Order: sequence, then structure tokens, then C-alpha cells
Amino acid sequence: MTAPRIAGIVPALLAWASFGGKAERSRTAVQSAPPAPGTYSLDPPHTFILFAARHLVVGTVRGRFDKVSGTVVVAKNLADCSVDVTIDAASVSTQNSVRDEDLRGPDFFDAAKNPTATYHGVGIRREGKRWIMDGTLTIRGVSRVVPMTFTFNGTAPADSGKPTRLAFRATAATQRADFGMTRDLLSEIGPNSKGPDVWLEIDAEVLAATRP
Repeated sequence: MTAPRIAGIVPALLAWASFGGKAERSRTAVQSAPPAPGTYSLDPPHTFILFAARHLVVGTVRGRFDKVSGTVVVAKNLADCSVDVTIDAASVSTQNSVRDEDLRGPDFFDAAKNPTATYHGVGIRREGKRWIMDGTLTIRGVSRVVPMTFTFNGTAPADSGKPTRLAFRATAATQRADFGMTRDLLSEIGPNSKGPDVWLEIDAEVLAATRP
């Protein structure tokens, strides 16, 4: 696969957390109750920002971002819930160094001029069994509203003196052209494509910072 053949932006490859060092005892997540209100910080070693992008119409390129930080606010009033995530654009990885450098370049993330990509949303709504936030995704200085669907996976029992840990999963879809990534676009997605050509998937664990 050559470097120009990439349908960049942001996640659908599933990654798993690695528990290095000492083995941890088995835990059972508590999922029966909604998350406790409070402010939570992303736990980077257990947060995975993943993407899948169409390649030459029939294929898929997958990748991830290795450096991320952010805050999640859970509130009793759904309108006060919020998510703020900052991604280091240069940390993109597709397991191909030539392609990764191309993605960091001006045709895609333009990481030298725009070192971070961000997602900011306030307020969450329920549609059936889904929780949706209409947040703003900003890549290479271009901002677009990208709805994100969230699933609360549960609360891990906290050890004495340790912060509460929550787990979420989020998915979204968008189009690379919305962010000015149009190089080789027709050959990547096909002339008749009208729907999303990039899919995002986030598996995140967050740690309690404050509790109201």
C-alpha cells in the first residue's frame, strides 16, 4: 500500500488494554446503576482512539492515536454532561511508518500546523437505548458537528484509597472531505459514495477527579 492511498481521519479496530506489571485480581463491573455524577479524567493507558477509513473503495485502513487526554463530566441534568478530548495528531499510527508520516503531513492532519485534534460536547440525549452527544470535532483547524453514540460499560469496584473507575464505549462516523482531506478522494471512496467513509471507535476508562 502506497502512502498516497490513505483515507485518513479518525476509529473501528478493536484494541485491548494491557495490564503490565503485577497481575490484578479479577473484578466484576457494576453496571446496574448509572455512573455517579462527578468529573472524571481519561486514563491514557486504558483509552483507545481507533479509526477505520475506506481504501480503494473495497478495502479498509485501520489505525489509532497513541496520545490522548481529556475530561468527562457526568451530571444529574443531562444537559450539563460534557466531554472534552484532546488527541495528539502526530501520534497517529497505522503500523506503516511511511503512511504515518504522510498522514502527519499537510494533505491530512497537518500536524506541524495543527498539533491537536479535539472533540468537545455539552449535553447528552437518549434515543431508544442509545445515548447521543452532538459534539464538535476539530481536525486541522476545521470544526464540524459529529454526533457520538455512547455506551456506559460499568463501574469497577474501587480499591481503598483509589479513585472510582468508569468504562465507556463511543462510536461515530464522518467524511474525510468535511475536514479538507480530499487527496485521491474519488479513488479511495468511489464516485457514488454519499455516506461516511471514516468510522471512529473509542474504548475509554476514566478516573474520578471530583464528586459533587
